[in-house]
Amino acid sequence: MRMRHRPLRLMPDRRPDPDALLASIRRSEAKATRGRLKVFFGMAPGVGKTYAMLQAARKAHAEGMDVVVALVETHGREETQLLLEGLPVVPRKLIAYRGTQLGELDLEAVLARRPRLAVVDELAHTNAPGSRHLKRWQDVEELLAAGIDVFTTLNVQHLESRADTVRQITGVAVRETVPDSMLEAAAGIQLVDLTPEQLRERLAEGKVYLGDRAAVAADNFFKESNLTALRELALRLTAERVDKQLREIREDRQISAIWRSGERLLVAVGASPFSTRLIRWTRRMAYALDAPWLAVCVETPVPLTPEERKLLDENLTLARELNAEIVVVPDRDVAGTLVRVAQQHNVSQIVIGKSRGHPVLDFLRGGSLADRLIRRSGQIDVYVVPAEPRTGRSRWREWSLSAASRPREYVTALLTVLGVTLVGLAMQGLTGYTAISLFYLTSVILLGLFVGQGPILLAATLSALAWNFLFIPPIITFRIDKFEDGLMFGIFFVTALVTGRLTGRLRAQERDQRQREQRATALYQLTRAIAAARSVDEVLRNAAAQVQELFGARLAIFTEDPAQPGRLRLHPAATYVADEKEQGVAAWSFRNHKNAGRFTDTLPAAEGFYLPLLAGENCMGAMGVKPPAEATLPVNQRELLESFATQIALALDRERLRATEEAARLSRESEKLHRTLLDGVSHELKTPLAVIASAAENLADGPLVAEIRTATQRLQRLVNNLLDMTRLESGTLRLRRDWCDPADLINAAREMTADALRSRTVRMDLPAGLPLVRADAGLIQQALANLIHNACVHTPPTALITLAAGTDEAAGQLWFAVADNGPGLRPEQLDRLFDKFYRGDPDRAGGLGLGLSIARGFAEAHGGRVAAGNQPGGGARFTIFLPLEQPASVPPE
Repeated sequence: MRMRHRPLRLMPDRRPDPDALLASIRRSEAKATRGRLKVFFGMAPGVGKTYAMLQAARKAHAEGMDVVVALVETHGREETQLLLEGLPVVPRKLIAYRGTQLGELDLEAVLARRPRLAVVDELAHTNAPGSRHLKRWQDVEELLAAGIDVFTTLNVQHLESRADTVRQITGVAVRETVPDSMLEAAAGIQLVDLTPEQLRERLAEGKVYLGDRAAVAADNFFKESNLTALRELALRLTAERVDKQLREIREDRQISAIWRSGERLLVAVGASPFSTRLIRWTRRMAYALDAPWLAVCVETPVPLTPEERKLLDENLTLARELNAEIVVVPDRDVAGTLVRVAQQHNVSQIVIGKSRGHPVLDFLRGGSLADRLIRRSGQIDVYVVPAEPRTGRSRWREWSLSAASRPREYVTALLTVLGVTLVGLAMQGLTGYTAISLFYLTSVILLGLFVGQGPILLAATLSALAWNFLFIPPIITFRIDKFEDGLMFGIFFVTALVTGRLTGRLRAQERDQRQREQRATALYQLTRAIAAARSVDEVLRNAAAQVQELFGARLAIFTEDPAQPGRLRLHPAATYVADEKEQGVAAWSFRNHKNAGRFTDTLPAAEGFYLPLLAGENCMGAMGVKPPAEATLPVNQRELLESFATQIALALDRERLRATEEAARLSRESEKLHRTLLDGVSHELKTPLAVIASAAENLADGPLVAEIRTATQRLQRLVNNLLDMTRLESGTLRLRRDWCDPADLINAAREMTADALRSRTVRMDLPAGLPLVRADAGLIQQALANLIHNACVHTPPTALITLAAGTDEAAGQLWFAVADNGPGLRPEQLDRLFDKFYRGDPDRAGGLGLGLSIARGFAEAHGGRVAAGNQPGGGARFTIFLPLEQPASVPPE
């Protein structure tokens, strides 16, 4: 099974957001008016989901709850049928479809009954045409919206996000799926579990499927390897939900203690080569424990060099490729942030690297990161992994106290101390040296607002030395005679250093807060601009303007070409034109759903940074960002661009869904009008045609009368085709099945088309002893007549028409064939041959192109099909396949 990359997450600010709280309250109020959904979940049909659901329903009914069985499929199982006794059952709604009556959930009756609890089996079921909703889960959604609780059943293969995985495991394409949101919104999930051996025993005993179907299932879908994999999927999904519920409970109750319900690891990642070793070490440990793990990066105010930023990106990319969940948090307190993230995610073990700093520097910082983390970790285990041996680099160079400061800040500190010294010398005769120390102290505090910690330390040291040398008696020496002056000197130095560092820290925190505010503001402005946009073009123009303003970069948007699916086209809203090479990078990002181009390891020579526009599982296109040649995109800016890309993709997806819905609505309205017109026109023409045909029969024979009769017959055939098509599409076609002789059906169709066959040679190939077929004789005769007439129209007058029938015992089918020795079928015709109103020769007069479509509809109404192709010796061959017999079957669960 392929590993999925976990998404990158940005931790929010710790302060409560009033808007978020209000939205949460409104969601809670909305949930209070909705019904509660409980899903009985299993790995495959036959594990006992329906049985467990009915047991729970009977218990609720016995406790006095108003329970109704809206729909339950017992599949002929006696033990399941017995559980229905004593429970109120809503009769099914019968819907006519292609001559049969299908029983579906009567949604209107359940809503009118308004029980406290409704039992609805098989959540993934597709409703019959004519139902209110296409899918049964949509019926359940309406029941929940009406405040009715629902019990339902679901197999893991029907979950939308697991359908592809199930297809890879079993080789079976799952067509009936349920959105993951239904399961996520469920108030409860009960896993109904059996071992693969137990389920196969039930299958062999006929408790899942009956007859030959059970044997076929045992050799295919119900193989032990398939069931084992499906069971793992179901167990994992249930475990993931329980884990999510546990985190929500901890957040709601503000529980910081670690509950060791399962192992979860966290590794601290930074801009260090050693982080690579930590990431791999944690991955090995997580694999051994079969535990999820997080890679956490704490962004401190200290800016990174381009080399360090590149290294950090490589470390995070490696963690993502190894299936870690990436969390990036802006904060100064690395140890406190790691503990906070660990508590929020119920992490049981934290992995960090052993400090390589000098012990003196670690002491000045309040201990190494490992020391501080161990003191705060509480019940969380802390693993300290030793670093690799040094390569000769001095420990003192790793002290980052002054790494954030530029040379100009040191010059500012020197000039400030010089200026205060000159002012002190000028005022030396007006005030004592104690007052001058206050000038120095004030200057150091003010410097903390503008420079880094290194210049502050320099200013505090120079101020103390200058004050001592120039103002404390004896002057022009560093000697201090009085104890009080020495104490004052020491207090001054410590006070200047501490206040300067505190001021610098406050300045750094303010800068961090401003960056978070800028990020939140940028996302808000983009979201607002997208929401206000009235078209896709306006959405993309607004996005380009936002990127230009925020990043100083140009933007290129690539969307999928509707005329060539899978290919991209550059949208006119782009602010730079990508050449063929850049378009290739965008196409790679689109196809692989990954970032590419500049600042990445994939096609890094590109000029732009390209991101896929992902909306869930759908990729709507690609977005290219082209910053200036010398500029870089830090990690936080790339994360913001990914958020931008997500917002743009969601807007494009909403527009696509809106356009699809609008097209579907127009198609439905057009189809409805089309059927109404066909039905009306056909009935209006039928009576006059009958009068004309009757009058023509009473006229004396002659060339003119023959033409009238031929034209009347053609019009009658067209009108009948229109009426038949209307009946097929409206679902009002009723089958009158009876046992029929295949030879009689072919002979009757030949008589119906006698005029068309008059000049042609007809060869009959009907073997003796053909079995009877249970069918509607009139409809099959009409389908064969349409095929015969089609052969006559598209072949020369002297053509040979062959009418044949036979059986395919292996497939359990009886077939009728109409073949000719005409020009045959062109390859481009095969895909559209049975479409409504499709005519092989548009220039030929007469006909509406409905005959073949009607023949297929009649065959499918009988559970059969129609196939078309060319004969080896030339000419076309149309074959109708009908079930030779109708064996008892069990509907799939």
